[in-house]
Amino acid sequence: MQGKDIRIVFMGTPDFAVESLKALIENGYNVVGVVTTPDKPSGRGQKMHMSAVKQYSMSQNIPVLQPEKLKDPVFIDELKSLNADLQVIVAFRMLPEIVWGMPSMGTFNLHASLLPQYRGAAPLNWAVINGETESGVSTFLLKHEIDTGNILFQEKVPIGPDETVGDLHDKLMEVGAQLVMRTVDALAEGTAKGIAQDVLIARGAAVKPAPKIFKDDCRIDWSKPGTQIHNLIRGLSPYPASWTVFRENDGEKEIPIKIYRARFEKHDDVATPGTVIVPNRKELKIACQDGFVSITELQMAGKKRMNIADFLRGFQNAEQFHAI
Repeated sequence: MQGKDIRIVFMGTPDFAVESLKALIENGYNVVGVVTTPDKPSGRGQKMHMSAVKQYSMSQNIPVLQPEKLKDPVFIDELKSLNADLQVIVAFRMLPEIVWGMPSMGTFNLHASLLPQYRGAAPLNWAVINGETESGVSTFLLKHEIDTGNILFQEKVPIGPDETVGDLHDKLMEVGAQLVMRTVDALAEGTAKGIAQDVLIARGAAVKPAPKIFKDDCRIDWSKPGTQIHNLIRGLSPYPASWTVFRENDGEKEIPIKIYRARFEKHDDVATPGTVIVPNRKELKIACQDGFVSITELQMAGKKRMNIADFLRGFQNAEQFHAI
């Protein structure tokens, strides 16, 4: 059997998933239905918002299912009626066995890490935050424990020293789409040979997790080493974004600041961590444990994202604040 002969149901939600779905459709694979999240109100007007996957699916006239609950008998019947041979999951919810066990050829997931490393909700962020120089994508067959199924294929990509998680996202989105097609073909041809993640764990170092990121995880601690702060900024840019608070030295005024890009400059003799300096009115540097973090792109609360030159033109007393 060829990959393009089998009936595929695709499940996903964000832009990252659209690239894989688009690759399948544009290369002639038989996607008979799509499952995505229900429309949700968002924005100031609380208008109903469709997922990126739904928007693309509608443009291609592909049937879309949007269950509130994945064990809903109505949804299960609708899914069965699509008579899928294989289900492909990219950036979706955790599935119950009644769903992932339905197709005759099983269900595989595309995960944005080199499993078994970085299992969890935020693999891209944590890879950059931890200063990894390499990441990648993995396809694996689903089983009960999340992100633990037998690995089918992996593709590695380098992470540059100044790349953000946004940069990595865009690279892996395209690499992942190609890996999805490769995996579909191999499963259809019967040539996919899964390898247990436990085998890989036994060969290597301790497994690093990738838990969901919360607001407190994003706050910068200026007493830490500069490389660690730089990696945190990269690993959270553009979303959810690292942040700090500028507090006026001689007052109580506090201004929340999101930081999107920065450079680290190592120095032996530095000021108290959090000290803000503005050399030549062209740079904004914040002292850390072993040097200065030079901010190049940021956003004040209620303002647009801007480069440091524009920020300093409108915020001329920055040296009267310190970062906390």
